[in-house]
Amino acid sequence: MASLDELRQRIDSLDDEIVALLNQRAEAAVEIGRLKNAAGSPVFAPDREKRILDRICEKSNGPLSKASLLAIYRELMSASFALERPPRVGYLGPKGSYSHEAAMTKFGASVEYEALVHIGGVFDAMDRGHIDYGVVPVENNTTGGVVLDTLDAFAETGVTICNELQLPIHLNLMANCRMEDIEIVQSKPEAFKQVQRWLAETGLVEKVAPAPSTSRAAELAAHTKGTAAIGSALAAKLYGLQILAANIEDNPRNATRFFVLGKEPAKPTGNDRTSLMFVTAHRAGALAEALLAVQKHGVNLTMITSRPSASSAGEYNFFADLDGHATDKALTATIEEMRRHCKSVRVLGSYPKPGEAVAA
Repeated sequence: MASLDELRQRIDSLDDEIVALLNQRAEAAVEIGRLKNAAGSPVFAPDREKRILDRICEKSNGPLSKASLLAIYRELMSASFALERPPRVGYLGPKGSYSHEAAMTKFGASVEYEALVHIGGVFDAMDRGHIDYGVVPVENNTTGGVVLDTLDAFAETGVTICNELQLPIHLNLMANCRMEDIEIVQSKPEAFKQVQRWLAETGLVEKVAPAPSTSRAAELAAHTKGTAAIGSALAAKLYGLQILAANIEDNPRNATRFFVLGKEPAKPTGNDRTSLMFVTAHRAGALAEALLAVQKHGVNLTMITSRPSASSAGEYNFFADLDGHATDKALTATIEEMRRHCKSVRVLGSYPKPGEAVAA
């Protein structure tokens, strides 16, 4: 059996090789950046990301876990973005929000971030070219509903979905005092709904007070004696708070789906999803006919919801997710047939389905 010194020498030798290989990889990334800039291509390619991460996971025989590999490659690919051309990523702020956490999960620490005050602001910044990518929430599996502001913004802009991710939402009690000294607990109302059982069991349910966001709650807790907040671990880190109780959400599978907004859709990967927005014709059975087109061509419909149109009274915008890429034969035929029964059909984007490979 090797001694401790021998094992450390082996690690030092391996580190030398790793650093040399990382720099060789970085040199290739710089060349790729030059080619992309010359062609006007986007820095982030979701289809390429998926192939790289799937391949890395397949190649590994351990003992590193898949999650550890993905975390390492998230930052490695983020550093590559910075070498090619640092993209500017907008998200629903403020700093420390779950949208901020989702953006960092997708793009890593080496890109430029901009916190925007509302979801419409993320879409507007994309439309105006002020940011390269945007990250917005679209639905939560615990609250059971879609984020209406996100759906409404699609009807008002021409922004494209290029990727998505599922972010596990872990809620934490954070403060700079002991739990028994807490006088008030602040967070947004939606967060309180997700920790009702825990609040009742700890007796803190009588001390809750609403805040505009979990990030604002953390900021208030950092500057107000006897105040605690419920929010993300990222918010605790950013605002210098101690986590008194971690993962207090009632549903351990609590997760939020986020869209990554880009300037063009992703290329096919073979495991994709397409989001549509459509308005049916003003006649009986038009919606049923549009949905029958989905069934006819054997396409799997995974989500459908509607929102009243802001431009026409009595008209509704329908939003749907379908399995497949818009360039797939079955989905192309489906969309063409839906257009015969609808006033309009718009492909919001085709993108890789999320999985464990959420790093960038």
